[in-house]
Amino acid sequence: MKKIAVVGLGYVGLPLAVAFGEKRDVVGFDINAKRIADLKDGVDFTREVSSEELAASPGLSFTDSPDGIRDCQLYIVTVPTPIDEFKSPDLTPLVKASESVGKVLKQGDIVIYESTVYPGATEEVCVPVLEKVSGLSFNQDFYAGYSPERINPGDKEHRVTTIMKVTSGSTPAIADEVDALYADIITAGTHKASSIKVAEAAKVIENTQRDLNIALMNELSMIFSRLKIDTHEVLAAAGTKWNFLPFKPGLVGGHCIGVDPYYLTHKAQAIGYHPEIILSGRRVNDNMGPYAAAELVKAMIKAGHTIAHASVLVMGFTFKENCPDLRNTRVIDVVKELQDFGCNVDITDCWADNAEAEHEYAVSLVDKPQSGHYDAVLLAVPHREYAALSSGELRGYMKENGVLFDLKGVLPMGEADLRL
Repeated sequence: MKKIAVVGLGYVGLPLAVAFGEKRDVVGFDINAKRIADLKDGVDFTREVSSEELAASPGLSFTDSPDGIRDCQLYIVTVPTPIDEFKSPDLTPLVKASESVGKVLKQGDIVIYESTVYPGATEEVCVPVLEKVSGLSFNQDFYAGYSPERINPGDKEHRVTTIMKVTSGSTPAIADEVDALYADIITAGTHKASSIKVAEAAKVIENTQRDLNIALMNELSMIFSRLKIDTHEVLAAAGTKWNFLPFKPGLVGGHCIGVDPYYLTHKAQAIGYHPEIILSGRRVNDNMGPYAAAELVKAMIKAGHTIAHASVLVMGFTFKENCPDLRNTRVIDVVKELQDFGCNVDITDCWADNAEAEHEYAVSLVDKPQSGHYDAVLLAVPHREYAALSSGELRGYMKENGVLFDLKGVLPMGEADLRL
């Protein structure tokens, strides 16, 4: 039973560390000292793991020092892989994590990556860093594996142990060992890929496929709006066919679907192929925030509102419902566009952290919106607390002729003034 170090304790790393900690000794490592202190106190700000689940993982300990993982033999890296302002992969967290692991890497150790990357990144980017820092030789002194994360933040049904896991290794023997490692905790089973590149490619196309399907729905929404047809009514009718895929229009943010396709297109362009369909879908989805804001402004004008200095309440700011994650939320695009139109925008979110919103986006969240104050209410993220409100309760925040925009179509047909 080799000792495991999980490097990076965010939405992916912590649930994984907890699951392994029920079976063997695991050290959760993160450079954020406050994060480590909170976890030692049984507090997970991501809300992915409860204090009871932390307590039920007896083999798990935490450290913010690389020395704390020096006696491990298996290193699982679960750090973020974002994009930069030019929509190119930012591998800085992955490189720094590899440097930290390289400082403690020993003969016979295995480093497994779970972060989403383009095909080839593990062996082309991460392994050379490990070799340089450790002074060891790949596939002679140490080995690598890749097993892409499939965590769905906020989803209490599909957990790390109940989602089938793709595994791979840098040699056939290591592939078997990595597969057996995960099979010990994954009740849904594992799928051993033939190579690390295959496993990397499998992960990056999962979210690319979802991105393209949502882009199609968003484009259909724009078409149906011009035809004066309700998109959700059309989708309900089309969904009566057994093989119609149940995607809906909306904002596409977060750290996966709105990011991963750019990793694949980056690699495609590097090898001389310019992807058309993937980038087209990305353009559609990236423009949905401004489009939604413009649709709301048009509806407000028709209702007789003066847009300059109009008050708008945006309910929900995280990238998805029932999750505190603000990374790459595209609600900010709607907010900025409304502000550019001259609107005064209040944002409220019962799941998000105000300090994080101020730090990441320079916006402050409102705890208690004013009743009867707003010219429009935009239900942007249907957290369960908001989805439980009736249209009448939502309209209670608005002036008499206010506009209610149900962005994701959670209210019954006809109860909102506008939806995508």
